[in-house]
Amino acid sequence: MRLEPEVWDALREVCLREGIDLRDLIKRVEQESSPGGRTSAVRVHVLQYFRAAATEEGHRDVGHGSATIHEKPQAAAPEAQTATV
Repeated sequence: MRLEPEVWDALREVCLREGIDLRDLIKRVEQESSPGGRTSAVRVHVLQYFRAAATEEGHRDVGHGSATIHEKPQAAAPEAQTATV
């Protein structure tokens, strides 16, 4: 599986936080059955994991803009989700 170094680092952090090894985490991700293959599913899992942990206070602490988000962003249109870049 080919991933960016930053994604590998994030996966290792998830494993440390959750107390599981990388192999078990990848198995869990594969069982979630995300469309687009294993590599895509791993990237989505990492994004969702850290988005779920993000707080307004944390965003302020690192200087991420000044807007406060009160509701979840809407999902992109299906055609946008399958676009190849």
